[in-house]
Amino acid sequence: MTRALRLAGWLLLALCVHLPLHAADGARAPAQAPPGAAVASAHALATDAGLEILREGGNAFDAAIAVSATLAVVEPISSGLGGGGFFLLHDAASGRDIFVDARETAPAAATPERYLTVDGEFDRDRAENGPWAAGIPGLPAAFVHLAERYGKLPLRRSLAPAIRAATDGFPAYARMTRGYERRRSVMERYPGTREVFLAGGRPLREGDLFRQPDLTRTLERLAREGFDGFYRGETARLLLAGVRAEGGEWTAQELAGYRVVEREPIRLQYRDWEIVTAPPPSSGGVAIAQMLQILEPYDLKAMAPAARAHLTIEAMRRAFRDRTFYLGDPDFVEVPVRTLTSRDYAAGLRATIHPQKATPSELLSGEPTPLEDEETTHFSIIDAAGNRVAGTQTVNLLYGSGLIPPGTGVLLNNEMDDFALRPGTPNAFGVMGYEANAPKPGKRMLSSMTPSFMVAPDRIAVLGTPGGSRIITMVLLGMLGYDDGLDAQAVSALPRFHHQWMPDVVSAERGMFDAGTAQALRAMGHTLDLPPDEAEDGRGSSHVWGNLQTVFWNRADGTLEAGSDPRNPVGKGAVELRATR
Repeated sequence: MTRALRLAGWLLLALCVHLPLHAADGARAPAQAPPGAAVASAHALATDAGLEILREGGNAFDAAIAVSATLAVVEPISSGLGGGGFFLLHDAASGRDIFVDARETAPAAATPERYLTVDGEFDRDRAENGPWAAGIPGLPAAFVHLAERYGKLPLRRSLAPAIRAATDGFPAYARMTRGYERRRSVMERYPGTREVFLAGGRPLREGDLFRQPDLTRTLERLAREGFDGFYRGETARLLLAGVRAEGGEWTAQELAGYRVVEREPIRLQYRDWEIVTAPPPSSGGVAIAQMLQILEPYDLKAMAPAARAHLTIEAMRRAFRDRTFYLGDPDFVEVPVRTLTSRDYAAGLRATIHPQKATPSELLSGEPTPLEDEETTHFSIIDAAGNRVAGTQTVNLLYGSGLIPPGTGVLLNNEMDDFALRPGTPNAFGVMGYEANAPKPGKRMLSSMTPSFMVAPDRIAVLGTPGGSRIITMVLLGMLGYDDGLDAQAVSALPRFHHQWMPDVVSAERGMFDAGTAQALRAMGHTLDLPPDEAEDGRGSSHVWGNLQTVFWNRADGTLEAGSDPRNPVGKGAVELRATR
């Protein structure tokens, strides 16, 4: 094992690579299996956990449990056992693609009326903070499901790295401490949260060793007892007691009744790529299908930057408009997926685009899109057999609801805000919805998480990112980057822009648009929200978004590579490329 590359940043990429495969006559033939394994995640300990499990004979699905569970320990700002996620799987032996839906579900008591004040106004605090903000968690059930159906190792082995991280602790990093300061007034409302985050009598400082003994015990019960170790028994008793003590109304039946759902992924053809992506209750796959098929007839690579950006913005605008009105949990509402993802429908949308003028979004303006760079996480895995996993998981906003039921170490999500709790009222990310995404008992809230595969005859990519509503457009831009011929690291580093129909504004990272491109877009009628040093009035959006993690297998030359987002660097962290030959 040699270290071939080191870059500043939090993330660790790991590749185990052998010599490229060649045909017998000396000409290269597409490899039938990867030359090793690759893991890309948002934290070094999580990537190490995945590699450890692979070395011990586990497959990509066992490694996914290890990576996901370790992220749940070391990134409480972004995900955790009290949240949920989506896992897109490819089983190499059968050739099947499977979408594992571990999204949270609505408690029966969480009716829209519960989110109104006595004056009938929307109660934003209740929607985002404390017990009423939390849906029934799905991530622990996903671990059990993956281990029982797809893994090779027992669940207790795959969870061992996460248990070790919770027990031994890890150094608190700046992103954690910054996030805590932003959410401190909420988190310190709750005794269980204070017990974890104020264990030393003060808030964590960067470099402090962060141990979580209650979370260790919760993970150990899950490892030992499987589903019942979280959704029934002692952990369930503690969760219910903690929620009820703060005025919430979860029931034992709702916890015990939670189930992971397997769904058929969305598939579409874009040029020579088969795109395999997330179906509802993710809104991402439908939007990706619409945007790519709107853009496919254009020669984007040959276009001037302003023309390419204009057409891409218009595709984004139309996809997000449909998201608002049509998408929800397919187990509860009729979602017209076949129509929305059809080429004919995309052609109709394309016909409404003026090649040189922006299309006004034409409804009531919403609020500017808040950031969600850190409150979700993604990992990508390919193993030596060709199995692959794209996993995206979250607790929604920074540190979720802020509530840890005492004795559990489990930070609960605030995913109820992803429902249309009040029709037409934007959520924390500025997106709104109507009846299709209204809460009902057991219903899964709409999500933007978009774990995806790209499969061409001689190339395979796995990608995804956090980013709230911007997840969808970041994945789109990553896919367009791969289609342009970029390598994995270049794809992860691409500058980003976003439009979500309402508000009618194009937001962009620093460096996305040069002055000439920005001027041309404004002349077309686009309103731009640029970072401060690029905005004319000195105001603007954040200069970086997201945390894209991707792995790429080039079957033509038998190589494997990983791309890790260079954003959000931390001084003590490192990106490492490991290779064995």
